[in-house]
Amino acid sequence: MSEVEARRSSIRTEKVSPASRPFQGTGRVMLGLLGLAVVLAAWWLVAGLFASAGSGLAALFGPKAAFVSLYELLTGSDILRHVLLSLKRVLVGLSLALLIGVPVGLLVGLNGTLEAATSPAFQFLRMISPLSWMPIAVMMLGVGDRPIYFLLTFAAVWPILLNSAAGVRRLDPAWLQLSRSLAATPWETLIHVVIPGVVSHVLTGVRLSIGILWILLVPCEMLGVSAGLGYFILDTRDRLAYSELMAVVLLIGFLGFLLDAAARQLHRLWAPS
Repeated sequence: MSEVEARRSSIRTEKVSPASRPFQGTGRVMLGLLGLAVVLAAWWLVAGLFASAGSGLAALFGPKAAFVSLYELLTGSDILRHVLLSLKRVLVGLSLALLIGVPVGLLVGLNGTLEAATSPAFQFLRMISPLSWMPIAVMMLGVGDRPIYFLLTFAAVWPILLNSAAGVRRLDPAWLQLSRSLAATPWETLIHVVIPGVVSHVLTGVRLSIGILWILLVPCEMLGVSAGLGYFILDTRDRLAYSELMAVVLLIGFLGFLLDAAARQLHRLWAPS
């Protein structure tokens, strides 16, 4: 199989010229910071307009109160427990989605008959909002982490499955032909040709799944659990701690940004442009 691997390594993606990327490095970072500053200024302006109109709660939802509460939360110890538990749920949901989506996606991509038989069912199921399964999940699995794991896995499996299948279909036929000419077994072809060829697509599916998981996590953690960022939002609402609520919203956005950045970096390391 060394010839197959040599052929794979000889294929390189087209280099993008620096001229086609006018903003790189420090310039790109500065533009990103400028965009964040515009969003912050708009938030400050809207909160000020509502406050001047007589809304007493507007100041609690404004940037000043939110950042003060965020500092207090981060310097405390309780929020860390909620963050770690939420990240654990995302990791479990993503792992289960990978265990299901990658093998099924490979089978669908390699077998045209199976693809034709399953494509309508998959498209039908993936268009059902995971949140619509919430009452069924609670009735069948009870309260706690199990319904959350089910809902997160159901939501995350489709991008991984469909991208895995698409990666198989986009494999260079020459790789498979060379594998057959070398009398490689199906297992050797899978390990040395198919899987390395679809990893980039799988990582694209993982990035999409992480975004879906992080968005879905907050409503899922309102299913009777006693910890997590979604639970903490309900808790701040019940305590009328609105500045803390906004602080948690900021924290959720920041953690989601870090997760997406990690997924993008992993994709760049595997498939650099």
